[in-house]
Amino acid sequence: MLLSGKKVLITGGTGTLGRALTKKLLMHDVDTIRIFSRDEGKQLEMSSNMDDNRLRFIIGDVRDRDRIVYALEDIDVVFHISALKQVPVAEYNPFEAIKTNVIGSQNVIDGCISNNVEIAVAISSDKAVSPLNTYGATKLLMERMFTSANFYKGNREILFTSVRYGNVLGSRGSVVPQFLKSIKKSSSINITDPTMTRFNITLAEALELILYSLHHTKGGEVFVPKLDAYRLKDLAQSIIEITGKKVAINNSSIRTGEKLHESMINEHESPYTIESDDVFILLSPQTYENHLNSYSNVKLNPIEGNYSSDKATFLSVDELKNIIQREIFDQTNPFRPVYS
Repeated sequence: MLLSGKKVLITGGTGTLGRALTKKLLMHDVDTIRIFSRDEGKQLEMSSNMDDNRLRFIIGDVRDRDRIVYALEDIDVVFHISALKQVPVAEYNPFEAIKTNVIGSQNVIDGCISNNVEIAVAISSDKAVSPLNTYGATKLLMERMFTSANFYKGNREILFTSVRYGNVLGSRGSVVPQFLKSIKKSSSINITDPTMTRFNITLAEALELILYSLHHTKGGEVFVPKLDAYRLKDLAQSIIEITGKKVAINNSSIRTGEKLHESMINEHESPYTIESDDVFILLSPQTYENHLNSYSNVKLNPIEGNYSSDKATFLSVDELKNIIQREIFDQTNPFRPVYS
């Protein structure tokens, strides 16, 4: 799908990913981008930093069905990013996470159908795979809801799809800013477990995956990137070496709801997964055969069992240092994460 002349809405558009996606879309010949979020301060800051007459800012919450239906009027493309994302917050406030991540997502779906949107892309998480925590469970439900919407949309041409990946390196939800703040404050960092592993994805890679899904979806898939991983101890060491400070490393216990290793695709999903380019595409079991015939030059059954972070190729400390320097400290990087 081409973005030229399209009207776009981004829920949660003032967050790290939302800002980066907005910058990326402004490089295309889009007609309008509506930023839908509930934070007026961040909207004001974003409008000041991005002086473009194609931007529109709408205060609202995805929990408010009427408001999101109104905001979606005349929209062609939707990127649904809005969510409660912090694992501990969702664990201690589970129904609040349900209100935003599940009910809010259904409101977005309803608004898309009511307004005959062309494509809606939901941003999911690796925590949706065999979820151990409330946040992951709500994201799994969101994925299933976006897939299911393709079956009851009627004769409308709209396509619903999802992308799934882990924390973006350097974003507010990742451990990197926490490490940097700890080093600055006390010259020590806490790591939950030195053997813990996580998938590595940069903002630029996340944006490419989102746009890839936009152009290749047939409706109902979950797009998953092929990624390297890192050990938490190596990430900590790389940041220590970058700062050049003497830093103590303290071990702490794993937080409630955390896993030692994350998975992108589990053994129950792998039979319905195909590989195209550098992307895994998880097809819906209900439409597997039909959609399979719609894709060309794909590899069938590319994964045996789990696609998990402890089985991926690990980045070295030096490789991590290069990535962090480029993604976080390079002032010329237009998609450098914003922590505010």
